[in-house]
Amino acid sequence: MQLNQIFATRNARMKASEIRELLKLLDQPDIISFAGGIPDPALFPADEFAEAFKTALTPERQALALQYSVSEGYLPLREWIVREMATIGIVCEAENVLITSGSQQALDYLGKLFLSPGDTALVGWPTYLGALAAFNAYEPRYDRLSLKGNRTAESYAEGAAAAGSAVKFAYLSPDFANPTGETLDRTGRLRLLELADTLDCAIIEDAAYQSLRFDGEPVPPVLALELKQKGSIEDCRTVYCGTFSKTLAPGLRIGWAVAAKPVISQMVLLKQAADLHTSTINQMAVHGVAEACFDAHVEQLRAVYQRRRDVMLAALEDHMPEGVDWTRPEGGMFVWVTLPEGMNGADLLARSLETEKVAFVPGQAFFADGSGQNTIRLSLSNSNHAAIEDGIARLGRLLRSV
Repeated sequence: MQLNQIFATRNARMKASEIRELLKLLDQPDIISFAGGIPDPALFPADEFAEAFKTALTPERQALALQYSVSEGYLPLREWIVREMATIGIVCEAENVLITSGSQQALDYLGKLFLSPGDTALVGWPTYLGALAAFNAYEPRYDRLSLKGNRTAESYAEGAAAAGSAVKFAYLSPDFANPTGETLDRTGRLRLLELADTLDCAIIEDAAYQSLRFDGEPVPPVLALELKQKGSIEDCRTVYCGTFSKTLAPGLRIGWAVAAKPVISQMVLLKQAADLHTSTINQMAVHGVAEACFDAHVEQLRAVYQRRRDVMLAALEDHMPEGVDWTRPEGGMFVWVTLPEGMNGADLLARSLETEKVAFVPGQAFFADGSGQNTIRLSLSNSNHAAIEDGIARLGRLLRSV
């Protein structure tokens, strides 16, 4: 007997992450990698974490650090998040906050919470690959979330009804989105709120990169705009997903969700069933570092990543052939490149690894319908200026040759 013959049908929709596979290339010293959207480890606040873990393991705290804990999360960290949310216009209480094992776990829980097989999820075209991976397990139908075109709420509802379902949520990363680097303006965010109210669906706001603005005017989070309209987080339909992975350290896997208490209470039940609670000692360490240096550390990240963004954009201007276009993000970690029609990003990657030793992520994986073959994603966060200039020059040379 082969056990794979009795796997649940949902497994057919679960695929290996192209990004996770490409990360293996980081161990090859001859590869210039613009693939994984990972922070530069040289920028981790390692000394501060060493001190925070040392403090967590003092005799008076070690029992708390190493014992089972509550599913909601370490209260001092949740209280720090409450104060941080207030600085961006999101007024909430600790009971509105759930600590998760990275924001990826929050996306998985929200897929499980809202989606029955065949339900409709509105997502960008393209959208974050990890969100599609999280939602796919719950067998949704995807529809294209368009906040700049002529799509009406009625058209979304009719499409879902024709498929025998309803629209359950709209998912987006409004600031410096993965993979495009683009930011949704205030008008688009307000249009999203109007759409969700009409459809009576949730909004999942993936704010992984919200802290990494380099220039331009900040736009309030979707949840902050909704709070301004409705007066209380308990009346809001937006679930805000944050993470320390892009600011402090991804390896500790500390993220959070902020939402109305009934949503958080149900997510707590999901967490109890999944992993009981997020690592307590990691939460304590993150809390210690956040209290000690969060603002100053994020300011340093912005300065470093902004210079790398500028170097990458200048290199693209210098080396890309005619017919290639790219985004110009105001923050975050990514530049999205559109190749001429008919060119295939996956084929280009295979040739690039063989001849130029440059890695990137083919864009097709970010589209729910498998389109976008002529797009690629470049990450700027984990390469120095010389590697960015050299890698983009090699990529330009390859594109001119094909």
